[in-house]
Amino acid sequence: MSKLEAVKGSIPPIVTPFCDGAVDYKAYAGLVDFQVSEGSHGILVNGTTAEPSTLTIAERNRLVDIALETVNGRVPVVAATGSQSLAETEQLTAHAAKAGADALLIVTPYYIRPPQRGLIEYYLKVASQHETPWMIYHIPGRTAINVTLDSMKELREKSSTFVGMKHAVNDLGFVTECLSAFGDDFKVFVGLEELSFPMMTIGACGLMNAVGNLRPGILAEMCQAVWDSDLKKGRALHQRLLEINQAVFYDTNPIPMKYMMKRLGLMPANEHRLPMVSATPELEKRLDGVLERAGLLQGVNA
Repeated sequence: MSKLEAVKGSIPPIVTPFCDGAVDYKAYAGLVDFQVSEGSHGILVNGTTAEPSTLTIAERNRLVDIALETVNGRVPVVAATGSQSLAETEQLTAHAAKAGADALLIVTPYYIRPPQRGLIEYYLKVASQHETPWMIYHIPGRTAINVTLDSMKELREKSSTFVGMKHAVNDLGFVTECLSAFGDDFKVFVGLEELSFPMMTIGACGLMNAVGNLRPGILAEMCQAVWDSDLKKGRALHQRLLEINQAVFYDTNPIPMKYMMKRLGLMPANEHRLPMVSATPELEKRLDGVLERAGLLQGVNA
């Protein structure tokens, strides 16, 4: 698991560009290359920001392949391979593991609301079919299910490849409990923009934040500041990101993010798949104000 050591820092969940309803794979490759060139420490494929529940299994697998081809070993690639369906999760996970993903991120099965014993068996069954390091994607606001510390302990005991979690919950205490139980090598990634700096200061190893699609360099710089114990610089970067971090959630993610990326010329079209829809004119105006105050609209055509 030597490659696992490099899985840390800012690893943004890349959006999925669409063109006339189809996945724009060329634009996606461009977004991946943009992340690497801007200093991101890795790439997360098919995270929540990628609208994975609107994609087919074939489309999600193809995005994994393109990310790996585009990165070409320059930074780690983490593949999110979870679904509400065990069968789908097994297919997605098998493909990503075989393709060479450095780590897997498997969301708690949404909608079903299983008991903890079912959740444990679900993860153990998926983990038994591959040797790739895997992490839990803990996002109860989307999935309606929490993972308890006891469940995490059982998974850690029974799966040698279980190495961490993405924690998209406003709960710093749970992070401290996990690090206390599993040690500092247990990988915790921040999943809520507003907690990026605070959670890293108590031991999180990195970020998997949607805002990284827009400002990759600053997030990578913030991670480095924490690693260098330069908390004054880290706080300053945290404050610089405040309004953009908030703007990500002015509407359901990634509606604001996709508009801002199109507005800045980072991708050719601002499209979603139903039931997701594009930003309203009122939201567009509000987001333009955020970008202007951040100094990002200088030289950008209206």
